[in-house]
Amino acid sequence: MARGWESKSVEDQVETAAAAKQIRTPAHLTPQQREQQTLKQSLLMSRAQTLKRLESATNPNYRTQLERALKYLDEQLGQIERGLEASRER
Repeated sequence: MARGWESKSVEDQVETAAAAKQIRTPAHLTPQQREQQTLKQSLLMSRAQTLKRLESATNPNYRTQLERALKYLDEQLGQIERGLEASRER
């Protein structure tokens, strides 16, 4: 039986919330580190949503767009990780 649009939206929200719970911001971070951590969480949630959409996408043009978005998100996450590592070393 096919699921309605609403149930898919709820499922996406549940998965997004679960991903957010996996990443908690430690209390001992500087304001800049906290900001970077928040950005990282946002990028990870966007990445999870993009992956979910990519799994069900059938249109080649849409798949290409999602793959590009995924590549961009991965690049942004890499930059954030490098920034967090550099700030931890200080």
